[in-house]
Amino acid sequence: MQNIIKSIKEKKGTLLDVRSPMEFEENHIPGAINIPLDIIESNIKQISAMQKPIVVYCLSGGRSSMATGILQQNGIQDIYNGGGIFSLNNIINNN
Repeated sequence: MQNIIKSIKEKKGTLLDVRSPMEFEENHIPGAINIPLDIIESNIKQISAMQKPIVVYCLSGGRSSMATGILQQNGIQDIYNGGGIFSLNNIINNN
């Protein structure tokens, strides 16, 4: 995960926030793209074109786990469940 965080910090990857637009507006990791879990499947083409690695996060890790699984089942490689926003933000800022 260390190399993935390094890629994200160097702007060589994508942070994908799968929370609702309202949650995203309230608080998100700078540079993240918001595609809520309920519309992930209809955005597979857009997500597959995103810069890899893709780190998916939500509030606690539940929705990001589901989204990661959906994306992997649709053939998207180099995608990782980043878990919850606060723990992921701490990892990014402290490494």
